[in-house]
Amino acid sequence: MDLEAVRTFVAVVEAGQFQKAAADLSVTQQAVSKRIAALERDLGVRLFTRVPRGAEPTIDGQAFLPHARELLRVAERAVASVRTGHRPLRVDVIASRVAPSGLMRGFHHAHPEIDLDVVMLFDVDTAIAAIRSGTVDATFRAVAAPGRPLPEDIESVRVLDEPLQLLTGPAHALAGARSVTLAQLAGHRIWMPGIVPGTEWAAYYDDLVAEFGLTIEATGPNFGSDALLDTIADTPALATFMSEHTRLVWPAGHGLRRIPVTGPTPVYPHSLLWHRDNRHPALATLRGHLASAAAGHDAAGTWRPDWVLPR
Repeated sequence: MDLEAVRTFVAVVEAGQFQKAAADLSVTQQAVSKRIAALERDLGVRLFTRVPRGAEPTIDGQAFLPHARELLRVAERAVASVRTGHRPLRVDVIASRVAPSGLMRGFHHAHPEIDLDVVMLFDVDTAIAAIRSGTVDATFRAVAAPGRPLPEDIESVRVLDEPLQLLTGPAHALAGARSVTLAQLAGHRIWMPGIVPGTEWAAYYDDLVAEFGLTIEATGPNFGSDALLDTIADTPALATFMSEHTRLVWPAGHGLRRIPVTGPTPVYPHSLLWHRDNRHPALATLRGHLASAAAGHDAAGTWRPDWVLPR
């Protein structure tokens, strides 16, 4: 169906005359007549009847009018969805309590004039597929996984190296420590049921285990952070890793401890990924904001696996 003909139909209804509708649309009256005739042929009905004052919609025209207006509204939304200067910037932050979510809150505070859509996708493959399809403009990830480089059309820049902390209950053997070294963690059970094989964070912790001889257990169902905190608080034999910027709230009686890890400090490397052909103007603003806020990418005494270094 010709949208210009639909637009002309609505203009004639609103103007009440072919001549006035032509003036409103900046076309000739003959062009208006041709468009209406073509639309009537497509629909197989008459849309207007002539009256002394001009033209009035027939019963069929009255029935078609609300749908015609909705067609024009849908068309406007469709055009706006691909005009990058007019649609929100859509960014994947993985989860609501983790560092990327905090980075985007900071960006929104600094640039409240930019419309944002924040989404949460599960793994790097899903996120990259969304970037390539245009479903999202950017995602925060640990770049990739060993042996799985980013596609050539995906750009990345590291924006935050986030230190890991040890989270223990009050009765854990390390609960009273101001800091712990990776060497001190050897032999202690670190429970992380949220690690999913095949994800980029699973690859990161696999490398951490291999490098420092740690024991990380991912057994049992993952009932979420609240259940994890309950278990850590009640089980002296278990501890878990938490990233420094992960927001946690627990009951006062839990007595949980967040303990810095040193010697070296393991950091989780967050990178921003986007499609090289994405021209959304707010994407450049986001990258500039993250670059100005970034710190400690190559600080001495930190550890990260080689595969998460920038390409």
